[in-house]
Formats: sequence, structure tokens, C-alpha cells
Amino acid sequence: MMTLRWGIASAGKISHDFVTALQSLPADEHNVIAVAARQLSRAKDFAKLHEIKTVYDDYEKLGLNKDIDIVYIGAIHPQHFDIAMFMLKHGKHVLCEKPLTMNLKQTTELINYAKSKNLFLMEAVWSRCFPVYDIVRKEIASGNIGDIHQVIVSFGFQMPDVDRIILKELGGGSILDLGIYCLQFACLAYNNEMPESIKAAGILNENGVDMCMSATLIYKGNRTATITTNALVEVPNEAYICGTKGMIKVPSFWCPTKVELPSGTVQASLPKLKHEVNYINSAGLSYEAVEARNCILKGLIESPKILHDTSLLLAKLEDELRRQLGVVYLQD
Repeated sequence: MMTLRWGIASAGKISHDFVTALQSLPADEHNVIAVAARQLSRAKDFAKLHEIKTVYDDYEKLGLNKDIDIVYIGAIHPQHFDIAMFMLKHGKHVLCEKPLTMNLKQTTELINYAKSKNLFLMEAVWSRCFPVYDIVRKEIASGNIGDIHQVIVSFGFQMPDVDRIILKELGGGSILDLGIYCLQFACLAYNNEMPESIKAAGILNENGVDMCMSATLIYKGNRTATITTNALVEVPNEAYICGTKGMIKVPSFWCPTKVELPSGTVQASLPKLKHEVNYINSAGLSYEAVEARNCILKGLIESPKILHDTSLLLAKLEDELRRQLGVVYLQD
């Protein structure tokens, strides 16, 4: 039994949820060694709540800790690339929140570097690790719904005053924050195929980031995916895969506990947690931790559930959606 020793980069909301979920898993399989945040006081509060012994006020000290196997990166989007590169340089495996980086250029560089170091790198598209996604994959493969011709996904919440959504310097915008979930679902349904064309439109705020976006992705063979993101209002937040013989519906598709198949509805339960969490169904963050450990035990440097090629495709699609809307970041 290998105990995977975790370092946590950032003491924000998602890191809180991740560690809470991690601590629902067996202690002989996962152990949080240290947490780092730019504000020492935040890191200390986080460490006290989660009973973590070691606290740092910068990410580099975390990367230099020899007792850490893997680092979870929950910092804001523009920091992902630099933190992940540093951790890989110092021999750490990396589970990094989505989007993996700000663009295709950075994602390509990061993945190539991880490969050169023979280290595990995974974009934390946690949705892919939920049991419901295994059911969806099997249902598609079984041929039960026939040939897929349409995917429809919407994702949006009312977040008009959330800084990390509305500010360009924090990597704001609905495409990188919400769109990635819609895109990964379309990529799953269409087996990582690159669309032949994309038509996107949306509305930018005064900071030049998108508050909403709608796009149609056209694939060869009369197949389409329609995705909608919104940071101004809540939308249905459901995903549909429509085939010639039937349909799959996934409510709360980014963290689903049920799926509606032609044969009926299948339910899946979530692990129990000891702390309150910030986001819906965050107990499911434990699934990606289990996936990371399983992959590392097998000597893999990528997860079959979120391949490096998937992360590259997502970055490519995000770049194209941003290009069509006119969203440009410093990192571009």
C-alpha cells in the first residue's frame, strides 16, 4: 500500500473542498503533508482546520519539500503554469485545477515538460472521474443510443461580482471557468475529435472578458455540439447526448449523481464529509484523487480519463472560442 503524500498549493475555496474530500479517503492511501498560500495567515487557518502540520507562505517552499509526492494546485488560473512548472522541476507529480493553463501554448509546454521528467500530470477535470461518467462512456460504447448527432450542454451561475470571473488579470471569463466543462463533455461524446468548424458569439464586460458565450461545434458526418456558458444568470446546467436510437441526459453534468438513460435512471451516491464545503457535490473531488493515486501506482504519467491529448484539445478549443469573441490575456 503506497501512501500518496500531498502538498496543497493555495488555501482558497476549491483547495478547502479538495482537502475535505481527500480526508474522506483512507489515511494509509492519502496524506496531506503541507499547504502553501501567499498569505501565511490564510495557510495557517487552513492548516489548523484540516490538521496539516506544515505551512508555507510561498509555493516554492512547498515544491522543495522532499516529503511530498504530488502537488494539488488550486490557485487562480494565471498562476497554474508557473506553479506547475516549478513543481515538475522539483520532481513532483501534479494535479492542477482546470483550466490547466491559460492557452494552448502554455499547455503544450507544460505537458512536454512533464513527459520529459516522466512525472504524472493531470488537469483536474473532476467530472470525468465521477462514476456517472463511466456509465455514460459504457452507454455510448454499447450502441444503445445509436449514432450520436447532437450534444447540448449549458453551464452558468449568477456571478456578476466574483472577481476571479470578471477581472482579466485573474484569468476571468466564462469560457475558461465554465466553458471547459461543456467542452470536455462534447469531447467525451465525440471521442476527442476536433470539430471541422466552430461558430461562437458572446458578450464581453468592461474588462474585456466574456460574461456569456454560445457556440456550435460542427463535426464531420452531420454531427454538432451546442454549448452555452453564462456568468450573469443560472441556466439549466444539464447535458444531453442525442443519438439515432435514444438520448442520455445528465443533470448537474459537471458533478453528476444521476444519469437518465433510455433504459431508466441510474443513481450514484457521494462519500460523506466531515466539513462543510463551498461548492455543490465537492465530495466527488475524492474521485480525482483516487484516480491520480491509481495512475501513479501503475507508473502512468497521464490519466486515461483525462488524457494529455484531451487537455491539449480543450486548450485549442478554448483558444478558438476566445479568438472569436476577442478575449485576450497577458499570457497570450
